[in-house]
Amino acid sequence: MSGWRLERRVSPSALWSASVTAISILTALALGGLLMALMDVNPAKAYFEILRGSLGSWYGFTETMVKAVPITLTGLACILAFKASVWNIGAEGQLIMGALAATAFVRYARLESPFGMLAGMFVASGIVGGLWGAIPGFLKGKWNVNEIIATLMGNYIASCLMDFLLYGAWKDPMSMGFPMTAPFPPGAMLWVFAGRLHAGLFIALVLAVTVHVVIRRTQWGFEIRVIGENRNAARYVGIGIMKNIVLVMFLSGAIAGICGMSEVAGLHGRLSRGFSVGYGFTGVIVAWLAGLNALLLPFVAFLMGMLLVGGDTLQVVMGLPLSSVQVFQGLILFCVLGGDIFRNYRLIRPHALKQREAA
Repeated sequence: MSGWRLERRVSPSALWSASVTAISILTALALGGLLMALMDVNPAKAYFEILRGSLGSWYGFTETMVKAVPITLTGLACILAFKASVWNIGAEGQLIMGALAATAFVRYARLESPFGMLAGMFVASGIVGGLWGAIPGFLKGKWNVNEIIATLMGNYIASCLMDFLLYGAWKDPMSMGFPMTAPFPPGAMLWVFAGRLHAGLFIALVLAVTVHVVIRRTQWGFEIRVIGENRNAARYVGIGIMKNIVLVMFLSGAIAGICGMSEVAGLHGRLSRGFSVGYGFTGVIVAWLAGLNALLLPFVAFLMGMLLVGGDTLQVVMGLPLSSVQVFQGLILFCVLGGDIFRNYRLIRPHALKQREAA
């Protein structure tokens, strides 16, 4: 043997996992700094402006929290699916479908009770988002259709359906031509308590704890972890693969759908084109950055929110384009995925391989 080899770690320690994550983030920051230096921007000043813009004022802090809410929810949706090794890349589409369901409930139910209205919106968004996720889950479990392609296609279909309604039957005649619905009535709005920060924050935190408990403390959570780690072993001990894949995708889509309801009912007060700025895709990044840990996820989502809010400051103060923030997100995902290899595998030197073979 003359080449290096990767060998799977039996059980990576918590300290090792945390160290790998920290190194991955620092590497991403270093690469981001190098990129800014190539753009004739002082990296230290740029990172200072990100901190100042996101945490330097009460407004910046609350806006960071506003961004962290949908990122947390879509990240939870991804964690639940990823734990079963089902790659749900369709949280963006499921989020849109949840927002459409919540908007439809407001338009057609017309309940007088605010509690009944919000409860109905919550349930409708969860069911429709869940069904949108269950479709590729069924295709995966029944015919082993690639769920990455199926969920990605679902994003485009959901987006086109939203455009069809916003430019057509749901368009507000008073919107001066802009694609948006009429404003929601007060009874269909979530409580706003700090700046633009709304009760979706509490929904996100409750769901984070719930997902953690389900994954770590329930029999079903154990089953999806077994499916994710070794599908053949799960099948051997009698765990229903198809049933669990469909169920996990339904619940994953339901969480993303609730995120859509939270955004339109808590932040925007109506459905409008572009209400989501790619939160479904950002959720993939934070899910991996959190190590698929639902309790750690809200803190990681807050850091990503800092990057998004601080990125707006970079555009104003330093003249950087919006795409630069998206490049930083890509760098973070690239470094985290690369670090994940070293979290779960160790690199064996050729000399050590020869000694092992000789023994």
